[in-house]
Amino acid sequence: MKRVKIAIIGASGYTGLELLRLLLTHPHAELVCVTSRQNAGRSIAELFPRFSGATAAELTFITPDAESVAATGAEVAFLALPHGVAAGYASSLLEKGLRVIDLSADFRLEDPEVYKEFYDADHPAPELLKEAVYALPEVHREAIQQARLIASPGCYPTSVSLPLIPLLKEKLIDPATIVTCSMSGVSGAGRKADLSLIFCECNESLRAYGIPKHRHLSEIEQELSKAAEEKVYLSFTPHLVPVHNGIHTTSSARLIGEPEAVQAALEQAYGEEYFVRLLGKGGCPDTKNVTRTNFIDIGWNYDPRTCRVLLLSAEDNLGKGAGSQAVQSFNLICGFSETAGLQNF
Repeated sequence: MKRVKIAIIGASGYTGLELLRLLLTHPHAELVCVTSRQNAGRSIAELFPRFSGATAAELTFITPDAESVAATGAEVAFLALPHGVAAGYASSLLEKGLRVIDLSADFRLEDPEVYKEFYDADHPAPELLKEAVYALPEVHREAIQQARLIASPGCYPTSVSLPLIPLLKEKLIDPATIVTCSMSGVSGAGRKADLSLIFCECNESLRAYGIPKHRHLSEIEQELSKAAEEKVYLSFTPHLVPVHNGIHTTSSARLIGEPEAVQAALEQAYGEEYFVRLLGKGGCPDTKNVTRTNFIDIGWNYDPRTCRVLLLSAEDNLGKGAGSQAVQSFNLICGFSETAGLQNF
């Protein structure tokens, strides 16, 4: 089978590093371009010695310029860039015939006014919003397969939305009563110098942040509103925990249907999905079982005292919440097996 030529734009951050780990060994991908302004001229092996010996380990970082990227012959570009920056590269690369998988927030929201509300800036490329596909593969698989612009979901939205969507579609919970609490590893804040993120500030501590209106809340509410067929607002409290990677999410809502219907709805939605592992009633997912994989583990329970259903999920914020989910979408748009390059445990 022909190998697809790949570029990673912004390949030196934590998400870029995860993309490198997956794509350097992907059976159907040929890495031909990696970019980083800060590390231009250095090889992958020099910057990340762990990859020494890989086929493309001597590939040299270049500055992120659309002309230079296209000149490498790349057919698909992964954008591991900050929001507000990615859109410009996406526009230029699409014009040059590349397909784009964007891991920033620039194309996740359908309404540019919502983007402005949550990201404090006008959308940099509103003309592309209608074309972009929000790439939760287990929910929007057919649309992803036809897309040339992929908006890969955020880490929190993946962990929150996948457990809730089936119950909202089946009208099993009251949307107005959803409350969500998530805990994420420190890598979710990105690879940057920030006093609040250094080891001595994070170790042996846990804190909430981004309240009451974390940016990811915008895409969570967008996708849950589609599932519920009505506008959904929810309380969402993210926390930083002293681990490198992993997200654990607990959501609760008032149950409208019978408790037995919860498992049936989850089975109907995800029973055949390779990357969604259903733990059943009483199952409590553990981040150590999903880190460095593309799996999301989902368990649930019911509290008869409060008539609330509890939904629990665990994923890797750099994996199913970022890099590996983007590779899952890459497999879909290229017609490869969905699990290609991702069957790691």
